[in-house]
Amino acid sequence: MRESLRKLKEVVYPNIEESHWLSNLESTHWLEHIKLILAGALRIADKVESGKTSVVIHCSDGWDRTAQLTSLAMLMLDGHYRTVRGFQVLIEKEWLTFGHRFQMRIGHGDKNHSDADRSPVFLQFIDCVWQLTRQFPAAFEFNEFFLITILDHLYSCLFGTFLCNRAAKEDRFLWSYINSHLEEFLNPLYVNYSHHVLYPVVSMRHLELWVGYYIRWNPRMRLQEPIHHCYKELAIHVANSGGFVGLVKEM
Repeated sequence: MRESLRKLKEVVYPNIEESHWLSNLESTHWLEHIKLILAGALRIADKVESGKTSVVIHCSDGWDRTAQLTSLAMLMLDGHYRTVRGFQVLIEKEWLTFGHRFQMRIGHGDKNHSDADRSPVFLQFIDCVWQLTRQFPAAFEFNEFFLITILDHLYSCLFGTFLCNRAAKEDRFLWSYINSHLEEFLNPLYVNYSHHVLYPVVSMRHLELWVGYYIRWNPRMRLQEPIHHCYKELAIHVANSGGFVGLVKEM
């Protein structure tokens, strides 16, 4: 996984080789990893919803791939976790409380950048969530900027939420920051269909590179206007049109 992410970084920064973009991206195998994770979560969700059966999920340690699969399956099954607060609870429950070793996997305070314990496990999870938001743009209360903010502070060390290998109640300050600036993180297209189960298409044809995150610092790809400003403007238009349905009718 580390090697895949390293190759992706070389493809997207500092220079993008236009003539071999697709082949270079394919050589990273990053989207293949994303596909496998989503396919596993989809199979779990289908077993629970269609098969009406319980599913036991356990990787070698129980706090890496297990957390990826359980979190994504719950996102597909339960609309509560597709809200801002619900998603925070999901991370608290499936990642922090169950002991995902953020310090080990991110390497906070570790000078050895080639440490074998480092792995982009949580980054892959957030990427998978973004893929779901692309396929179901009205199913999530939060927007892309919300996901980017979480990843930024996964590495920033500004908040204590992701610094340790276990949960600590006094270190939940990231959620307080997000909740105090909530309007920046809301999806203006959100429709509360809490009982709808999401069945994403996990074919490679339906997966995309997350340009808004991985290539946002490349000068040739940077948006002229910050993404959260666009969301705020769209939210104003939706409100003035009497909701999303009214906006669609105007269009």
